[in-house]
Amino acid sequence: MSLVLKSGFTFDYDNLYGEGKVTDADLAFYAEDLKKAHEAMKVMREKGFIRAHLSKDGEPEKVLFSQTPYIEEGHINSPSSIARLKELGKHVQENTDVVISLGIGGSFLGNKVLFDVHCGELWNSLSNEQRDNYPRIYFSGNNIDPRRTGDIINHLRDVAQIKKKNGAGPLRIMLLVISKSGGTLDTMSNFMVMYDEFMKADNVEVEVVAVTDPNEEKPTLLKKLAMDMGWKQFAVPDGVGGRFTVFTEVGLTLAACIGFDIESFLAGARDMDAACQSDDLWQNPAMLNAALKFAASEKHGRDIEIMMPYGDYLKSVSEWYIQLLAESLGKQFNKEGKEVCYGRTPVVAVGTTDMHAQTQQHQEGKLNKVVQFIRIDKWADDLVIPNAFPEVKKLADIAGVTMGAALEVARQSNADALASNKRYSAVFALPELTPYHLGELLYLLAMSIAYEGELADVDAFDQPGVEAYKRIMGPKLQALKG
Repeated sequence: MSLVLKSGFTFDYDNLYGEGKVTDADLAFYAEDLKKAHEAMKVMREKGFIRAHLSKDGEPEKVLFSQTPYIEEGHINSPSSIARLKELGKHVQENTDVVISLGIGGSFLGNKVLFDVHCGELWNSLSNEQRDNYPRIYFSGNNIDPRRTGDIINHLRDVAQIKKKNGAGPLRIMLLVISKSGGTLDTMSNFMVMYDEFMKADNVEVEVVAVTDPNEEKPTLLKKLAMDMGWKQFAVPDGVGGRFTVFTEVGLTLAACIGFDIESFLAGARDMDAACQSDDLWQNPAMLNAALKFAASEKHGRDIEIMMPYGDYLKSVSEWYIQLLAESLGKQFNKEGKEVCYGRTPVVAVGTTDMHAQTQQHQEGKLNKVVQFIRIDKWADDLVIPNAFPEVKKLADIAGVTMGAALEVARQSNADALASNKRYSAVFALPELTPYHLGELLYLLAMSIAYEGELADVDAFDQPGVEAYKRIMGPKLQALKG
């Protein structure tokens, strides 16, 4: 059983729904809740309103992530904002050797997805011509790790000296610092260390681009710094929490710096949003996904979701989703203030890698999991496994098929084995790994979480648990200074 969209994107839920799995009776039990959740999504789209949602300061706050796929004047993404992103892309092609993207949470995880899917692991090893003169990319600010930060600094200082010896001019580094407040410890500590070191470094030119709160009347720390220093600025928009910001300038600035097709990405998200407006549960991928996962958790105890894409460069999709689910749904209190301690637990896995690490637990461990597969139907530049050693029968037996086909055989075998032992799974299938289909997938996951928040009666758009440790950490850091 599956839901197939016009684009070819498929949600196959055969191993999640039916006898011995989530049943019609389960879904019927939640029929009224599903209707209310769907109405809540309509209100969110039209007015940016989600019942009982408040900002971290306790003030009413709009929820606008469903607006992001639509490129319209007055929207978060407008024709003028897209034009500025294209200008940024052209600028780095002509003026930048290295971009260091500094961010944490959604400001790192979403950007890493775009980078991995578009660039792959060896981007920085390619020639300028092979990268179409887009810069080399490094990520920082997603931890406070002195060794890794120092490694990046020392490596790029060495590169600058090699350029100097070759008479090739200075190493041009752009620090793309992403923080709404400018007070994010992880990001800003790395930024300050790198800014200071590179400003002092020989044969290095430094440019800073700040992605931060756009409010000029009451500027945040980073906004004021950017205004005072004359740095180029892009927006972390109001109404879009960090885990949803891959569709905004938070993610799209990095996309511009690698030549990623922003408009196609947003078109995929836009078409997925259109599909998710259907009133019919069986034709609405986000509502159906949320309903099946919620019922599996609440009716069958399957409250762990293993996000398991098949493909190395999709691991970051799983890591992005872990934040999306965990921060959105892991809530102690519901919207009425009653303690519920709701939240399914997300786990990162990658096929085939984790078939040799986690699958034993998935196959025979507790009956508390849903394994969510992601597959690519058609890989670009697929490779045929050659018959390199015909005298070795076991190796000859796997020759003659493509690696993509072998990957899918492994995934299907995993799914079949799980189903044979009463284990739940589902599949998101992308026709190809393109910006358009990636936009479909990420938006589906984001909208599914919004639906599930309504089903569970928790605010999917706040994160009070995160604020708790921040309140403790501030005084502890001050104590370190004596």
